[in-house]
Amino acid sequence: MYRGEERSDRIRVGIVGTGFIARGLMMALEGQTDLALGPVLTRRPRLGGAGLPTGIKAVNDVTDLIEGSDIVVECSGDVIHATAVIEEVMAASIPVVTMDAEVQVTTGSHFARKGLFTEAEGDQPGCLAALREEAVQMGFLPLVYGNIKGFLNHNPVPDEMAFWAKKQGISLDKVTAFTDGTKVQIEQALVANGLGAGILRPGLLGPATPDLTAGAELLAAGAVSLGRPVSDYVLSPGAPAGVFIAARHDERFRDYLRYYKMGEGPVYTLVRNFHLCNLEIAKTVRRVVSGGGVLLNNGTRPAVSVAAIAKTDLEPGQRIERGIGSFVVRGSCVPIVDCPDHVPIGLIYDAVVKRRVAAGSVLTMDDLDLPESLALDIWTDIQGRKSVVPS
Repeated sequence: MYRGEERSDRIRVGIVGTGFIARGLMMALEGQTDLALGPVLTRRPRLGGAGLPTGIKAVNDVTDLIEGSDIVVECSGDVIHATAVIEEVMAASIPVVTMDAEVQVTTGSHFARKGLFTEAEGDQPGCLAALREEAVQMGFLPLVYGNIKGFLNHNPVPDEMAFWAKKQGISLDKVTAFTDGTKVQIEQALVANGLGAGILRPGLLGPATPDLTAGAELLAAGAVSLGRPVSDYVLSPGAPAGVFIAARHDERFRDYLRYYKMGEGPVYTLVRNFHLCNLEIAKTVRRVVSGGGVLLNNGTRPAVSVAAIAKTDLEPGQRIERGIGSFVVRGSCVPIVDCPDHVPIGLIYDAVVKRRVAAGSVLTMDDLDLPESLALDIWTDIQGRKSVVPS
């Protein structure tokens, strides 16, 4: 599986991307005894960016990435580019780990059918999947797979986002997607599809509360009414930057759980109060190479997607450079069965508006001219499979 005849004792980890997460992963792999940094695929003519470790083998050709890797970590954040790269890598029977929920919810279901393709621990979806494994092993029955968000503004202004991008050292589009809620919608769509959960409403419920437990219990009540676990988030500025699961347990253990400071029940909130992105990716790499299998992916029949919602009135001929992190559209979870013609926000790159779209509207395929791409072809195929809400 891992081109073993060409490798040394250490597993060669190829990387797609040279951004914030990719640079952190490069540093995290330094000095590992079982993992070695392989080629780094970049579209830059020269690597040479600030903050990159020395001695990086930068390549511009996917063939070079494949030849030098036993496993590949994709963290470019560019759905169109990443989809084309992953297609070639998986065709070479190399497993792929992503720190890229954007790719997972847009084209990931295609790759889930082709081989070992998994999201990593470190970002919220992977952390929730790992927490679920622990919870289930302890006998908990999950009701809510929850993200913890500290701030939300659906329409941030460019000057403010530019300030925070510079201050935090990450790209403008990433800061904007975090702030306007697109990122949490993408993450929780992946969680819903990968863990077989539903959503309480389009755009998620996202209760605002200073009390994380109260928010978790409110969502748990919704899950009980729905009759299945749900994927959602709590907007709680004072809460830790992590994830949580609200769950039930066997009534016989109620006294034990009370003694363990878990509360009175019957709903208990399990909190993982951190997610360390690049530092945790190696855990999933080791999981894969040791035969541990998939941690989380979008499943082969997704029920939830992330539609593009107009932030402002859009006019014919208007060009949208990219959807995720845009100042004119944002992402919102939708049941695919209810919105079969929606445009997934991850597909919007260099798109042109074909007809007027009112602010607040869900964009449909008839509203935009999308350039041809493998990602668009894959989405059309996924859509044609008539995805349904799993039972």
